[in-house]
This record gives sequence, structure tokens and C-alpha cells, in this order.
Amino acid sequence: MKNRMSGVYGKMGEGSANTTSSSYASTEEETEWEKRPGGMLVQKRNPNAGVSSPDVRLRVVYGAVRYEISVNSQATFGEVKKRLTAETGLQPSEQRVIFKGKERENGEFLDMCGVKDRSKLILMEDPASIERRFIQMRRNAKIQSAHRAINHVSMELDKLADQVSAIEKSVSNGAKVPEVQITTLVEMLMRQAIKLDDVGAEGDAVAQKNHQGKRVERCVETLETLKIWNGRAKPGADVVVTTQWEKFDPSPPAMAQWEIFY
Repeated sequence: MKNRMSGVYGKMGEGSANTTSSSYASTEEETEWEKRPGGMLVQKRNPNAGVSSPDVRLRVVYGAVRYEISVNSQATFGEVKKRLTAETGLQPSEQRVIFKGKERENGEFLDMCGVKDRSKLILMEDPASIERRFIQMRRNAKIQSAHRAINHVSMELDKLADQVSAIEKSVSNGAKVPEVQITTLVEMLMRQAIKLDDVGAEGDAVAQKNHQGKRVERCVETLETLKIWNGRAKPGADVVVTTQWEKFDPSPPAMAQWEIFY
């Protein structure tokens, strides 16, 4: 009797264990994951669970600004972030979405987290993103300041370059230019070179700074060459003086005739 009952219970125990094991194995097999087009890994839904899911309207609070967007109720929070990019300009990686006091991950589904129609989400910008934007703003301001400084030097060089051309034209025509004029012009060019050195250029401003620096070098080299040629010119070489001399007859003057009285 005992053997018969134990055999029955043994078969029942084995059947129950097999059923539990099979149920657990089937549960593991049913849990599948899928990769969304954006690269997000989410739990794969059963396609027979429902033919279609309704859209829900979400109220999003971002600081003092309010947004209202409409998404599918079975969408993920990552997809919500993509929708908010068009509204806020923040990239999904720069967003933090809070629902019911908890930050939600990109792969979490709205309906599984209890999101319903007219639910409120809180959007915050990632602190690291704020710091990066602040650094970029400072960098942009520095670049703009460098552009203004370089443009100012460029306008001054335009004026000085005209003076260099005028001196070059005079010296090439043989005129002697006061040396102090050349020396003063060189000093003025060197002041502009010092201003360029003080400009902290970044980005495309570096190329503009180098271009203006080469302009200064060319002007100074031209003046140094003109200084040598100017020293060889004779004072007044550009002035030609002609003197007309009066001509006299070389014949001796006639002798005076004297009357003789007796």
C-alpha cells in the first residue's frame, strides 16, 4: 500500500517538477529583446497582445516653459526625448526625463511605467550638457573678440600700407625721403604687430591673424629696402637747376681822344 502510494506520489512529484521546469523555460524563451532603429535595446513586445495602441497627450515641464506632445502609449522614453528635441533643441543625450519623481531610462515603456493621457513629465537638461554649452559660449565670445581685434588691426594696416606705397614711389623716382619718416612708419607697423601678438585667436581667426602678421612683415621688409636705396640718393637729386650766364664782347674798349691846346 505504502509502496503503491509512494509510487503515485513520486509520479505526481516528477510531473509537477517537470511542469514547473517547462513553465520556467518557456518564460525565459518568451523574454526577447529587440534593437530599435536608433540603437536602443528594449524588451520585445508580443505582436498578438494588441492590434493597435492609442496615443496619449503628455504635458512636459521644462523650467518655466510648458510643452504638450502626443505619442503612442507604448512608446519608450527614448522616443519621447526624440520628440522633445524638435521642441527644445536639446539632443536626447542632453535630456533627463522625470516621471513620478524618478528619472526614466530610454528603454522603459510609457504604459509599463504608468504613463497615461495628460500625464506630466519633467524635463531637465543634463548638468554635463550645461557645462559644455557654457564652455562653448565662452569660446564663441573669445573668437568674436579676436575677430574684432584683428579687423581693427587690418584697417590700420591698410592706412600704413598706403604710406609705404607712397614712399616707395618717391624713392623709385629718385627723390630722397627724410629718414625719420621711414623710421616712424616702421615703428607704427611694429605696434600693430604687438597688437596681433596679444590676440588669442582660435578657429578660423588663427588664419586671419597669420595673414595680417605677414602683411606687417612685408611692409617692414619693403621699408628696410627703401631705407637703403634712400641713403644712396643725393639730396636734391630730383631738382635740376640751370643758370644762364651773360656773355660780353672780348674786344678792348676804344681809347678816348683828347684835344691838345698850345
